[in-house]
Parts: sequence; C-alpha cells; structure tokens
Amino acid sequence: MLDKIKSIKQKFGIVGNSNSLNHAIQVATQVAPTDMTVMITGESGTGKESFSKIIHSMSKRKHGQFIAVNCGAIPEGTIDSELFGHEKGSFTGANESRKGYFEVTDGGTIFLDEIGEMPLSTQSRLLRILENGEFIKVGSSKVQKTNVRIIAATNVKLKEAVDKRKFREDLYYRLNTVPIIVPPLRERGEDITLLFRKFASDFSDKNNMEPVRLDEKAKILLSKYRFPGNIRELKNLTEQISILEIDRNISESLLQKYLPNNSNLPVLKRPYNDKEDDNYNERDILYKILFDLKNDVNEMKKIIDNILSDNNTQLVDNKKEILLNDNKAYEKELVIDKKSDSDNKNQYQEVTEVINENESLSIELKEKELIIKALLKNKNKRKYAAKDLGISERTLYRKIKYYKLEKDH
Repeated sequence: MLDKIKSIKQKFGIVGNSNSLNHAIQVATQVAPTDMTVMITGESGTGKESFSKIIHSMSKRKHGQFIAVNCGAIPEGTIDSELFGHEKGSFTGANESRKGYFEVTDGGTIFLDEIGEMPLSTQSRLLRILENGEFIKVGSSKVQKTNVRIIAATNVKLKEAVDKRKFREDLYYRLNTVPIIVPPLRERGEDITLLFRKFASDFSDKNNMEPVRLDEKAKILLSKYRFPGNIRELKNLTEQISILEIDRNISESLLQKYLPNNSNLPVLKRPYNDKEDDNYNERDILYKILFDLKNDVNEMKKIIDNILSDNNTQLVDNKKEILLNDNKAYEKELVIDKKSDSDNKNQYQEVTEVINENESLSIELKEKELIIKALLKNKNKRKYAAKDLGISERTLYRKIKYYKLEKDH
C-alpha cells in the first residue's frame, strides 16, 4: 500500500509524508474503483481537487469526461442552467438550447467544489440525480437520464449548515457516503519545509535561477506559522521570496519579514466546543477579533452610561436642593406676608384702585389722541382713518361717538 501511495503522489505531484495525508490518499484509492459518492472536506487551499482527480483516474470511468465545477463561483440565477442545461427561450438571453454539465459528463465524473454554497432549489435537483439519475432542463418538462459519479467538496462544516437549515439534510447524507478529510498544512509537520523546497525548485527551473534555501532556524520558524491559506499561501510565499531576495540562503530574520507579526503566536482555541479541530482558520480569527471588539465597545458604553447616570443624579440632587431652598424661602416670605397682610390690606386695595384707574385713563387718552390724529391726517374721512388705525369703520364711528369727537372734527 505504501508503494501504491508513493506512486500516486509522484503521478499527481503530491508532496508530503504526514500520516493524515497518507490516510486521505489511502481512502481515495480504496473508494475509487466503486461508484460511491465521495465527500472531500478540507480548508481552502489544501488541494481537495487533486483527490477528486485521483479518484476519477483510478475508477472505471477514467476514460469518461471529468469536469470540476465551483458552485460558489456560479451566480444563483444561472447555476441550474449550468448544471442541468436549458431549452431555447426558457429565460431572457436563452437564444438556443444548451446542455448542462450533468448531460455532458454522462458516463464520467463531476466534481462539485464548494457544495455548501449551492442554493437550496438546486440542491433539490441534485438530490433527484443522486436518487434515480434523473434531471430536467430549465424550461423543459422532459425527464432525462444521466449516469454520472458525483464527488463533492466543501471547506465548511456541512452538518452545521444542515442544523441552520442552509443545506438539505437528506442531500448531506447522500453525499457523505464516503468522507475524505484533507488535513490543513499546519497539521502536516515536516511537509511544510518539503513543500517549500519543491516550490523553490520549480520556480528556479522555470525562471533559470538558483533556488532559495532555508537555514535550520528559518525552517523552525516556517513550521510554526499557521498558514491559513494552506498550500496556496505557501507557494505564493516561496515564489515571492525567490523573486525578491538576492541572497539565496534565507535566514530566520529574513524569513520573518515575509510572515505576519502573529506567526509565532500560540494556537488559539475555538470559542465554541469543537473536538474535531482545536485550531482557528482565518475566518475564525476574524470573528474572535470582532467579538472581542464588540465586548470592549459594550464595556465602554456601560462605563459612559454610569458616568452620565452619576452626573444626572448629581444634577437632579442639586436641582432638588435648589428647589427645597427656594420653597423654604418662599414659605418664609409667605409667613411675613401673612403677618403684614392684615395691617396693609386696606392700603394695598387703595393703591391698586388708583393704579388701575390711572392706567385706564392713560389708555383712553392715548386712544383718543390717535383717533384725532388719524381723522386730521385723512381730512375727517372715516374710511381712510379707520384703515390707518387698523380697525373697522364701524368701530371708529363708535369710538368717535364715545369720545364725543363729532363736533370737534
């Protein structure tokens, strides 16, 4: 079996000797001769498509067509047409009939990558193919048959998607007949430095230059880095160093420049209980940072609210104290007023009557004076005088009569 695994690695360019990688290859070779549906699970960049090619090349369908479809890259409105085909005129822009991937790959293998991104309506169509090999084109009522082996892959936990009703439970169990788990690069130990050496060699051969080499401390540093982008990230890192560094011997300090500042941080635990994987992926780290930030903001809001609450309480207490003092002063004044009220009552009434009388006389005198001025200005024409005064002509007539101005003007 080890020799068989070794030959498969050479054929498909797979580098590494970790037990988890060898186990995944072994499962792939065992399930390949059958027609069983396979579910490949692994983080983005771990090389899931390579395992689908291994299965297809070692199956009885190896002479049939192999098509890889990224479900997450196809818009929801067109994925049914891409997978199952459509009839002419079935929707705007459908100028002719088109065969879908399931019709084209009849007798072959179709690899559905990022199956977790598939819309629920499309999942129902896929389930029908898995159950009885039937499908219907978009815009057609004719049932067609297809004999296709389905290999699915996902970088998300589909069981959690099922619990959240984002993925059909019956489809999940039909796809997950034989699971293959592709390990992330951070769990493959010495495979990291082996892959670095391979990518450096490939790049040097392609560009006719001396390959870069890591010293021992740089190898240790590289193996500690978590590689959230997995093999794809390692390849990009290797090529970047190969093109930018003149010195082909890469030291620890030189390598550190190309790694994020948190490359030596200890592996964080998940914020939820998950026994399958104690490590974060890149998205989990972002969620953790946002979660902590939200908690900090909430704490700050509580502190500010408490400060404002204390200030408001102090202001209310001050206002209460002022009101109390004012009330006491007012009550004191009332007592004084009550004592003096009986002595000054008659005098107060007399003064008030004089003031009211003087005010009344003053208003009447001013009103009479204004009426006389308005009549003189308008040469005794009451209509225009009333207009200047802002009153009706009838009111003016009554006022003239009241002030006895008929004879004077």
